[in-house]
Amino acid sequence: MSYNRQQIDGSFFPLRKGYPPCPALCLPFVRRFPTISWWKPVARYGARLLRSKPSSVVVSSSCYRRIRTCLKRRRGVGSAFRAARFCAGVNAGPQAISPWPTPRDVAARPSFPPLDQAVVKAIACELVAQTKQPLSRQSLTDVTDQARRALGKPIGRTTVWRILDSDAIKPWQYKYWIFPRDPQFVEKAGPILDLYAGTWQGQPLGPLDYILSADEKTSIQARARLHPPLPCAPGEPTRVEPEYRRGGAWQYLAAWDVRRGYVMGRCEAKTGIAPFGRLVEQVLAVEPYRSAQRLFWVVDNGSSHRGAAAARRLREVDARIVLVHTPIHASWLNQVEIYFSIIQRKVLTPNDFADLEALRLRLALYEELSNRNPKPFAWKFDRAKLIELMAKIETHEKLLAQARQRDTQKEAS
Repeated sequence: MSYNRQQIDGSFFPLRKGYPPCPALCLPFVRRFPTISWWKPVARYGARLLRSKPSSVVVSSSCYRRIRTCLKRRRGVGSAFRAARFCAGVNAGPQAISPWPTPRDVAARPSFPPLDQAVVKAIACELVAQTKQPLSRQSLTDVTDQARRALGKPIGRTTVWRILDSDAIKPWQYKYWIFPRDPQFVEKAGPILDLYAGTWQGQPLGPLDYILSADEKTSIQARARLHPPLPCAPGEPTRVEPEYRRGGAWQYLAAWDVRRGYVMGRCEAKTGIAPFGRLVEQVLAVEPYRSAQRLFWVVDNGSSHRGAAAARRLREVDARIVLVHTPIHASWLNQVEIYFSIIQRKVLTPNDFADLEALRLRLALYEELSNRNPKPFAWKFDRAKLIELMAKIETHEKLLAQARQRDTQKEAS
């Protein structure tokens, strides 16, 4: 759609008092009005016309300065947006007219004082089991309905969301967490953290000492989709067929060099002592590990390398190997798990491999790509943070024990 000179010079674009007319309004035609980004002008200030990129709306430099001045003086006020719309065109779109989202500090509306907000938060924080409803979690609609009944007046879902989103504590959100169960957690975790910090038994590591974090990523399936994925389109993501044909599975064994950032891996049909031994031989066959003075292998308590028997077995393979076990249920102390999470996100998702060979090749190529620019992980969890964590857990356990004791006394009385 286009507008002629009479429409532009008429009452369709009223001039604001105290501002000269905009030269852009004297153009013979002004065509479509896509979204404009006022923060990316292409031309310089001056007599030239400014054009946003990409856009077909022509705005003069005086018009541009007028908009910036108005927005600076009254940022977030409706009149500033009306001024922007006056220069951009009625079809400029909401993003061009109001480039700022709704501030979070406006969650407290005049009709909902702090006491009402506290009621909404209390409803959201209430345990679902106490509501006598067959639910595990409450949706925003559930909280809104309860808030309406508790407040005795209407309240919208958006208002409830703003109130809850502005609060610092969000007990309705959760994540899984494993509490340390190993009675020797500190004694086992401490040496690993010392290795990551560059020391062993109080002495700094030498230049010929290497730390290798090793583990298995089990059952990586090759899933051949029954229909090729559909490519993405404007406003549409790539669509992947959920049904697939099973092509088998690999067990991926890898050793991560903690100090150098290199990775060495292999695919095996099964896990076990023999496959892990082949990974050890693969590492020992290349430099600089062939000429190393000591090789510290950090492993978890899997069956392939569990206990003192595994330590003796590896020392028989090479006397330079020092096997260091993580505590039980503490594989997060093993840095190779970080590498496994990276390949899960960047290599294996979405899982669409024609066969096992395609999967093995993809893993090997990513190893090569990662080793071109090796970069160690920035490990920040040290002994001081370990002590702090254990102190918090001890305090939590005491409070939990006291609460259980009170509940027992109440039941007895």
